[in-house]
Amino acid sequence: MVIQYQVAEVKQHIEAVLSKKLKNAKIADPKLNEAMEYSLLLGGKRLRPFLVYATGKLFGASQYDLDASAAAIEAIHSYSLIHDDLPAMDDDALRRGKPTCHVKFDEATAILAGDTLQSFAFSSLTSHSFEAVSAQNQLKLVQVIADAANQMCAGQSIDLQSTDSSLSDLASLENMHRLKTGALISAAVQCGAITGNATEEHLALLVEYANAIGLAFQVWDDVLDITSDTVTLGKPQGSDENANKTTYPALMGLEQTKDKAKALIATAIAALDKLPYDTDELAQLAQYIIERDH
Repeated sequence: MVIQYQVAEVKQHIEAVLSKKLKNAKIADPKLNEAMEYSLLLGGKRLRPFLVYATGKLFGASQYDLDASAAAIEAIHSYSLIHDDLPAMDDDALRRGKPTCHVKFDEATAILAGDTLQSFAFSSLTSHSFEAVSAQNQLKLVQVIADAANQMCAGQSIDLQSTDSSLSDLASLENMHRLKTGALISAAVQCGAITGNATEEHLALLVEYANAIGLAFQVWDDVLDITSDTVTLGKPQGSDENANKTTYPALMGLEQTKDKAKALIATAIAALDKLPYDTDELAQLAQYIIERDH
């Protein structure tokens, strides 16, 4: 599949950018730096950076200018995964097929690594020497990522509170996932568009696309938690069910959940069709979300 090759290219590029930015950050404690690097460069799909680059490309933004928000968003995402895996939260021992940060190092170091990755994200973003992005749009990038990080944390808080007591309806479950997973995906698309100086009309359509794929991503994750296996997922299979979390299959059934994911992708592609650009990469990415096995 062509999109997988394109995502792999972005993965290689953004990991080189992240490595360089972390080295330039000169974290004073070697152990903390090692824990940050371990989690930041552990792998993953790198879909959020891909969305930054693919969206920015529509508007002629340079890869270098897009590097800033792509790296910042991935640092925020990495910090959230470290904290999600902690014993006080999801208490997971595996991430991307390897020991989670608190297992590899220790709990205190993992907490600090997550904390520092969050500040590192904004430090690297605001110190970036942009080529063709106005000061006003640079400020917008900071605001969009900060708002998304706030929403992500709110979603995680709702998720933790709902464990055992359960979210009893689809609207509440959807709201939680739009915050926890969807906000950062939407931020990636917005940052690409802002870096390319997109119009408000085009930005609104891209947000519609992003909201749909962000929710589809989580809906499909719920499917994979049932249908995939630990080796393929790189994390414990069935972890949501074991933690007594409410999922789409639990409320809708597995087949209806698959149908919901497909309907969300159709909504995303319909939004793209209204844009006067070649949005094929973004459409392929949307389709890939519900074809992946991990």
